[in-house]
Amino acid sequence: MPSPSRFRDAQHTKYHFLDHVLVRCPKCARIAHVAPAASAAEDATPSVFARRRLVCRTCGLSRDAAGRGLRLFRGRGEATDPYFGLPLWLQTEVRHGRLWAYNPEHLELIRNFVQAPLRERAPWDAQVKRMTLVARLPTWTKVAKNRDEVLRAIDRIRSSLT
Repeated sequence: MPSPSRFRDAQHTKYHFLDHVLVRCPKCARIAHVAPAASAAEDATPSVFARRRLVCRTCGLSRDAAGRGLRLFRGRGEATDPYFGLPLWLQTEVRHGRLWAYNPEHLELIRNFVQAPLRERAPWDAQVKRMTLVARLPTWTKVAKNRDEVLRAIDRIRSSLT
């Protein structure tokens, strides 16, 4: 697939990717899924504050979030999910810092941004201009000289899904 020559910021925030989060299972250390619980999943667009359920298809672990609210990752140490505090599955360490994503769609957005030589940001008068996901990426992911290293890290993360 040829790399896109232009990236237009869709003005997504990290909250857009919280519907489905991939984490490391606390019981078997394999991929587990955090998604809205059955009652919340019936809604057309579940709230980020809706009850969440952790499910591991490998060992059968199933837990509901205790409803303590959201604890978003602040950039120190291992990246964790906001509901259970479990380590994210899609993360890796590079020499500049930690690269992480909540789910494959989140990772793909970061990939599209990093590989594009022309990046269009939100309009100057947009209310969410500084709060979009790509605007809040660490500077080292945006610098062209780190592009190849970041793309290799994204490929390494993506390969952990298979």
